[in-house]
Amino acid sequence: MNPSVASPRASQIRSTEDIRAQFPALERLHRGRPVAYFDGPGGTQVPRSVVESMSEYLYHHNANTHWRYPASEETDALIASARGALADFLGAQPDEVAFGANMTTLTFHLARALGRGWEQGDEVVITELDHHANVAPWRAVERERGITIRSVRLDPASGQLHWAELERAMSPRTRLVALGAASNALGTINDVKRAASLARQAGAMIFVDAVHYAPHVLVDVAALECDFLACSSYKFYGPHLGILYGRADRLQALDVPKLAPAPDTVPERLETGTQNHEGIAGAKAAVEFLASLAPGGTRRERLAAGFRELHARGQDLVARLWRGLGEIGGVQLYGPPPGKPRTPTVAFTVAGHPPEEVATALAERGVFVSHGDFYATTVVERLGRSAGGLVRAGCACYTTEEEVERLVEGVRLLAGK
Repeated sequence: MNPSVASPRASQIRSTEDIRAQFPALERLHRGRPVAYFDGPGGTQVPRSVVESMSEYLYHHNANTHWRYPASEETDALIASARGALADFLGAQPDEVAFGANMTTLTFHLARALGRGWEQGDEVVITELDHHANVAPWRAVERERGITIRSVRLDPASGQLHWAELERAMSPRTRLVALGAASNALGTINDVKRAASLARQAGAMIFVDAVHYAPHVLVDVAALECDFLACSSYKFYGPHLGILYGRADRLQALDVPKLAPAPDTVPERLETGTQNHEGIAGAKAAVEFLASLAPGGTRRERLAAGFRELHARGQDLVARLWRGLGEIGGVQLYGPPPGKPRTPTVAFTVAGHPPEEVATALAERGVFVSHGDFYATTVVERLGRSAGGLVRAGCACYTTEEEVERLVEGVRLLAGK
């Protein structure tokens, strides 16, 4: 086995080499070098099985729903099957899983529906640590319905929330807590269950943005005690598609904008217009890919086994990356250090080199990273990095130790250290 590839633990999951063989994108060369993709927090690469599932649907089953002929019935069956797969992925029930264009669109849709039941003076709690897809929809309700938004501060030094301030933000008028499970900019993992408990004590609901969390920690909506949760399959090796979980009773009670003839049962009542059927096929295939990585009984059990190992591998990689970058003079690291609750995503800057320049220099060496504010605009402002943002490198299931070393060496050469 290649020593640059993290070794499996007790053979509970496929080796990184076996996983990499399923991703055609990893065969790409740039300027004669194999590409190392560290841009997963903005969208992961896709295994062959996902693309095959999408093309199979489009070539052989493409139709609209609810009609009495085979292709339409096959589309109905596909959607039902995909709801089952995503329910296993989230620890939910199939009738609690709705599909949409993306997490942002679904969150605006949900916010509008919830807002129809709120009054002036009702309150929603948001945080500075969140992606603005979990900020702007609630701000829109503030403008439209006259509710009050309370924002919980980020501690720039630790990359974590001021939890005492979150506790103080709760009041008898709190209607919802909107919290990211993990920061897409800093990798910080929040204690969602603790926030859910605070929301319950205030008689409020909780909405969770799990877009950056879901690729790294297996979601369990029951354990998190959340009312709503959203994620996007293109962050966990699938196509561009949004997924919304909602407790069935919550979904049924929503005053959703919808066409009168459209179904009024859950979860279809959340889904406006014709859905992205091929994307739904791909999202199901992404869950099946993740479930195929480890042995076990049920799909949920296999997902749990695979995620435990992938999380451990990711923590090893992020520790190596953090240590390597931290040894380079002029490099500033942001967010919680290894050992704290975090995803394998590292944000950093290099003194004297704007983030875009860092990304360009690394790309010349076949190392692809992202730069900017990643729509976590408030995080970047609080870190004093509004001018150019940050450099962000995220490890995925296909990342190797050798690729981490290539990234560190590229930064070292650029920094001249």
